[in-house]
Amino acid sequence: MKDSLREVLKQLKAGNISVEEAYETLRAYDYIGYATVDIHREKRKGFPEIIFGEGKNKEHLLGIFERLMKFHKKVLATRINKEKADYLITNLQDRYPLECFHYHSDAKAFYWVSKDYVETKKQGYIAVVSAGTSDFAVAEEAAVTAEFLGCEVKRIYDVGVAGIHRLLDRVSVIEQAHVVIVVAGMEGALASVVGGLVSKPVIAVPTSVGYGANFQGISALLAMLNSCASGVSVVNIDNGFGAGYYAATILSVIEQSIVKAMKQEEERNEDSLS
Repeated sequence: MKDSLREVLKQLKAGNISVEEAYETLRAYDYIGYATVDIHREKRKGFPEIIFGEGKNKEHLLGIFERLMKFHKKVLATRINKEKADYLITNLQDRYPLECFHYHSDAKAFYWVSKDYVETKKQGYIAVVSAGTSDFAVAEEAAVTAEFLGCEVKRIYDVGVAGIHRLLDRVSVIEQAHVVIVVAGMEGALASVVGGLVSKPVIAVPTSVGYGANFQGISALLAMLNSCASGVSVVNIDNGFGAGYYAATILSVIEQSIVKAMKQEEERNEDSLS
């Protein structure tokens, strides 16, 4: 973030941009009455602000989404039902006829990527592993979120412990991932099993899938929190978005470390030649 601020100030000093343009770039948030849009989040965290759609009316969603489009090349809104998605597409497509807007109905994700945005995929991939088909929507929320944030995702679905041979047949694909997201309801045992099989960080997502004693995901949540497998972290019930974001953050840190190591190697090579 410091480097980007320094660059803006250099451009201002050189007369390449106006004071107003510098202000627009440097201001940390944009107040629009019903929302205060965090336009600097991408500079701070590497990813832009993502809209949580549940509980927001469609007019507010449209206003926030369009405002974020002004400052970013891609925008994502989660927990968007079909009615809200139809409203967003109708209005945004009318205002921006050259742009493409997408709705992933399973993940309930609505997103836009600018037509002139060039995606650079992060190295490695995230494995999203789900226990059963009933966990599909939460798993897809995790997968779509990670993909939106520039990660490759490999889906390994319906491999729960009730037929554990299905999981064992896919262990090599899961082990080669940089990060593993495990989505499971019922008793949530899959996270512990995967955590005991692979050497990579495991992000467990309990789902509200299950019979009465599942208590709408609480039993799976507690089981995952009490996992005896090392390296398992847990997000909230049905929080596929949180898992996808967390996994993308890990890949981003790995990417930064690789770039830093390559730069240091280049500097060493230059020093040895001088």
